[in-house]
Amino acid sequence: MYKYDHYDQAMVDARVEEFRDQVRRRIEGHLTEDQFKSLRLMNGLYLQLHAYMLRVAVPYGTLSSAQMRALADIADKYDRGYGHFTTRQNIQYNWIKLEEAPDILADLAKVEMHAIQTSGNCIRNISSDQYAGAAADEEVDPRPYAELLRQWSTFHPEFLTLPRKFKICVIASEQDRAAMRLHDIGIRILRNEAGELGARFYVGGGMGRTPMIAPVIRDFVPLDQLITYSEACLRVYNRYGRRDNKFKARIKILVHEMGADEYTRQVEEEFAHLLSQGIEPPTAELERIRTYFQDPAFEHGALDALDRSDPDFALWVDRNTMAHKQAGYINATISLKPVGGIPGDASADQMRLMADLAERYSFDELRVTHAQNIVLPHVRKADLYEVWKQLDQAGLGTANIDQIDDIIACPGLDYCSLANARSIPVAQKISQRFAAGGKADALGELKLKISGCINACGHHHAGHIGILGVDRKGKENYQLLLGGSEAEDTSLGKITGPGFDEDGIVDAIERATDVYLRERGEGERFLDTYRRIGMEPFKEAIYG
Repeated sequence: MYKYDHYDQAMVDARVEEFRDQVRRRIEGHLTEDQFKSLRLMNGLYLQLHAYMLRVAVPYGTLSSAQMRALADIADKYDRGYGHFTTRQNIQYNWIKLEEAPDILADLAKVEMHAIQTSGNCIRNISSDQYAGAAADEEVDPRPYAELLRQWSTFHPEFLTLPRKFKICVIASEQDRAAMRLHDIGIRILRNEAGELGARFYVGGGMGRTPMIAPVIRDFVPLDQLITYSEACLRVYNRYGRRDNKFKARIKILVHEMGADEYTRQVEEEFAHLLSQGIEPPTAELERIRTYFQDPAFEHGALDALDRSDPDFALWVDRNTMAHKQAGYINATISLKPVGGIPGDASADQMRLMADLAERYSFDELRVTHAQNIVLPHVRKADLYEVWKQLDQAGLGTANIDQIDDIIACPGLDYCSLANARSIPVAQKISQRFAAGGKADALGELKLKISGCINACGHHHAGHIGILGVDRKGKENYQLLLGGSEAEDTSLGKITGPGFDEDGIVDAIERATDVYLRERGEGERFLDTYRRIGMEPFKEAIYG
């Protein structure tokens, strides 16, 4: 994983001291809240319903064990003993005291972490595939390119005050495990017919109140022009993006209203101009970055078979692991979704255990997934049973990845000042309902996502089943959506009809899954059956 050089460290340390002075002036009354707001947001500090929330960047989801232990220490020292992993592969702390925020940033800086550009109208944390560099199906490890984009975008003077926040995702496999086409810019690294590596650019995706799937605007950009083409995309957006209406300020609106063809024409024009300016980082810089992402010292000839005699372990292997590019190794996903738990939350002790397991069994590396789980990316198959036993003893052995109880959920009205409804209690009730009768097992792959407001931090548009919490005459109301996907077959869910109260939405989901169990064909997922038979059979069962 990437290691700071002295420039990186100096920038982060300077930002900590700058913010310490800003907090002091706010506490002493020399800055009003309005004056302070933009300063704290530059450092990932939000003012929520009950306290300040700090969002910490985890670039492309990659963590070392030392960094995970530092996150655990922060949870114990400054919060209430836990943290919340998010859909942008970050971590949030929900109970922060303003006067302690600079100390947290200082503690983060000691382990090469920060909260810079996790908020505000700038380029946010660059996301990627949680199995990057370990997956058997990728063309190349996309993380060196994600790191190059991170360095280019951090403190970029032209893109610190964009019309609206901006999110970039980089993957390198045909299978999309990172919701790439639902980003402002989605980049897929691939090979052309000549076998050369390049990048396909998708621009104008996003969720929120007007969800859109990003169209392809260029099929192939040589990788030595990746930054230049990204800059061209951003410049056109910065030039024409709406600043008079925040609800129409995202690039997806610009691409839609301008038209993908015209947007592409302007990007190509800007790209040609930038190529003449020579802004691309030198090849040596990419090579320097790439050295930090070399394969670990895999044991060649490692045992490639698993003892599946323990049925609980065998089930966990089937659901929570994925093929590794190296024989004898496997990617193991740790579910942060125990039955009745809060999706994405991990206690400080659980973080420390995950750090210990990473250090001992996964070459000192962990990954945060956009589905709010944690991955140990390089586990020897010979060690997997011991890893699972320790996870299971700590409440981290749930075998439910991509099942109905592996729920993505935002913090909702329990924490967020923007939310209209609670997400956490709904997620808890759903997981308990479907676990009680063993129905989750029968359903197989079924991705359920919950947002507490239209901002869609819970990705409800992209769920096979999605739930959106809204305010209806002062009461929490939950709309049900069906048919979304964030994978390579990207689609947006459609609202079934009138909403429900908290208990009613759980009943409605059960009725929808009953239709699937009755109508599914051989090998069909819930999403496949929905696409085949359409909305009407589900609506009839849900509303009678």
